[in-house]
Amino acid sequence: MAHAAEGGLDGTKLSLLWALPFAGILLCIATGPVLYHHLWEHHYGKFAAFWAALVIVPLFFVTDATTVVHTLSHTVLLEYMPFILLLLALFTVAGGIYVEGNLHDSVFTNTVLLGFGTLIASVVGTTGASMILIRPLIRANDDRRTNVHVVVFFIFLVSNIGGSLSPLGDPPLFLGFLRGVDFFWTTVHIFPETLFAAGIVLAIFMVLDVWLHHREGNFPPKKDPTPDSPLHLHGKINLLLLVVIIGAILMSANWKPGITFTVLGTPLALQDLLRDAIFVAVTFASLWLTSPEYRKANDFTWGPIQEVSLLFAGIFICIVPVMAMLQAGAQGPFAALVALVSHADGTPNNAAYFWLTGILSSFLDNAPTYLVFFELAGGDAKTLMASGAATLAAISAGAVFMGANTYIGNAPNFMVYAIARDAGIKMPSFFGYILWSGAVLIPVFLVMTWVFFI
Repeated sequence: MAHAAEGGLDGTKLSLLWALPFAGILLCIATGPVLYHHLWEHHYGKFAAFWAALVIVPLFFVTDATTVVHTLSHTVLLEYMPFILLLLALFTVAGGIYVEGNLHDSVFTNTVLLGFGTLIASVVGTTGASMILIRPLIRANDDRRTNVHVVVFFIFLVSNIGGSLSPLGDPPLFLGFLRGVDFFWTTVHIFPETLFAAGIVLAIFMVLDVWLHHREGNFPPKKDPTPDSPLHLHGKINLLLLVVIIGAILMSANWKPGITFTVLGTPLALQDLLRDAIFVAVTFASLWLTSPEYRKANDFTWGPIQEVSLLFAGIFICIVPVMAMLQAGAQGPFAALVALVSHADGTPNNAAYFWLTGILSSFLDNAPTYLVFFELAGGDAKTLMASGAATLAAISAGAVFMGANTYIGNAPNFMVYAIARDAGIKMPSFFGYILWSGAVLIPVFLVMTWVFFI
């Protein structure tokens, strides 16, 4: 994307019309699963192709073919492919880990499961942690009269906030890693914010769960459809494969042999090619070494990763001219946005970065939203990790935490919603869920702003 500007796509000469395909594809992703579910389910790939074509075709008319090809190859080979291959590996590995059995419902059990899920989300990803733990949590609470809150807080913590401590946790952070952010940077710099947010939200859950348990004690108990039984973890080989994934990422960050291969004008470093090859190898190894019955028990299908791969192919193409315009800074079409996230003296307004990144991540996809504000903050990872650390922390926290504000803020949210609904839980509507997040999360984020970003 940096190559787009360097190779002739001058952001100062582009109009805001070039941002329409990016806005269009994000709007479709936000509204499709809610407003026109059946059309979206069968044709989301065509939606992505349409918006991508609205970028690619006009590019051939405003610049030369070589620049267009090199720009697109840079985006696809250096950013899209590593991104989607990591998601594929994590999705496959997590889908092979099956937790069998049923714990007895209690405030302690629920709190421990939510806390454990929050911790592992930065290791197996928010999607992986959600896939592994949502069904055991539902089984543990299926004898209760009121269990909606358990799933809602699961989305808050496991599907979102817990993924903030590593590039494995949430897609925006891996995009930051691909841009040069150190693997453990978020572990160190966002740990206080994560501990603060997760601790308060988990405490609120405990108080609410205690009250609801007490209230339910006044009614006759329901018959437990899944009696208590010991937990058994199946597919343990996938835990080792997770270690391999982490090792591959650390290898690509620390081993620099200086060997590169140029493909369509894009330099590909040996360590990055090896990392991506390991992702592919881990995917096949997980399929080969894991019993199919464990994936069947997890209701594992390839549909979600197929949808993500097609939609993000469109997103990565549509965002190219947006990045070029953002790189133009105050001289580009987004000068007003630059002013909005800056103080009068030109220093970054970290509270604005946190809330603008977060609000957009609540209704659009948080990965491209992260990229937009990362670029708006200068786009140089070394500078942002040093003098701009507070700004990068605000962008990262906003993208990851506020993905929990709506069902469409992060991919696992709607997946957990669908699983819970299929299990017979009366989940809140789209706007009903926003009432939950508004009552619980927004006050927490307001206090966070005062503590960390002002």
